[in-house]
Amino acid sequence: MSSQGAASTAMYKIAAIPGDGIGVDVTEAAIQVLTKVAQVNGTFSFQFTTFDWSSKKYFERGQYMQEDWNAALKKHDAIYFGAVGWPDIPDHVSLWQMILPIRQQMNQYVNVRPTRILRGTTPPLAQLREQPGNLDWVIVRENSEGEYAGQGGTTHGHTKFAMATEVAIFSYVGIERIMRFAFETAKNRPRRKLTMVTKSNAQRHGMVLWDKVFYEVAKDYEGVVEYDKMLVDAMTVRMVNRPESLDTIVATNLHADILSDLAAALAGSIGIAPSSNLDPSRSCPSMFEPIHGSAPDIAEMVKWLGKGRLDGVADQLMQAIENVTGKAETRTKDMGGSSDTKGVTEAVCAEIEKVCKR
Repeated sequence: MSSQGAASTAMYKIAAIPGDGIGVDVTEAAIQVLTKVAQVNGTFSFQFTTFDWSSKKYFERGQYMQEDWNAALKKHDAIYFGAVGWPDIPDHVSLWQMILPIRQQMNQYVNVRPTRILRGTTPPLAQLREQPGNLDWVIVRENSEGEYAGQGGTTHGHTKFAMATEVAIFSYVGIERIMRFAFETAKNRPRRKLTMVTKSNAQRHGMVLWDKVFYEVAKDYEGVVEYDKMLVDAMTVRMVNRPESLDTIVATNLHADILSDLAAALAGSIGIAPSSNLDPSRSCPSMFEPIHGSAPDIAEMVKWLGKGRLDGVADQLMQAIENVTGKAETRTKDMGGSSDTKGVTEAVCAEIEKVCKR
């Protein structure tokens, strides 16, 4: 981050990766909204660098990212990622040639997915329509290990004797750091409650270590954070039947990937589910992405970049977003409306003019 001008206006460098399809539209909208917030506030600005790491480029050069992608991204304060994937390219190719390498090499071992019911959203459960405040969660996902560590292989892959292994990796260091992040997150939320998700009744090695480290770390938070444990299958039932009993949730890479989509659906639309991939040490840029198209991820990025100084700006931005979702005429189709990305973006920018201030 650099400062410029007599008023010491902070300037944040953002690497924008639109990717494919809706990712391009969402990234353009994000840039428009962030630029408007900075203009209205006046104490900071953004400088965007766009990287065309799309499926079209993959077909042209045989890879998504340029050779020096790591060094290029490290010149920025944050990464804004749209979406990647194309029908002619297997999903595992786009995943392992872009998203996962960025997460792993940028030390983004924490994935945070907050979920709450925004104004104007209609959740599928009657109990949540009557009491939307009962769903206000933060899912902390371990983002570097588990089934997504890339360990395993295929033998005799082109025959009917093919055998494939997918090795789930769980290390003491990896588990301890995500548990401490989760406990700290819970400690800083009003309810101070953490639920750990496991499957140690069936996965008797990696998940047993997961449980063991959780309870070791928990000793440092006795009397500060209330905590409990849930098997992942039972957790899905609890999320539906007793959403008010949950607050902060910590789970493995695979389990949290699945549970966070369930959480978004319970909140009324997967289109409003934000995601942040964080390097808590801040030695590398963190990455923020809209899960299937959203706006709250922008507010998350503002809050992270400001290190506490821009929390008020992020809150104002979320107020502007909810002012838009609260109006029927500016809701998208997934929320029962008919507006498109451009219309919603312009509406959010208009609300920023009213709500956001220095």
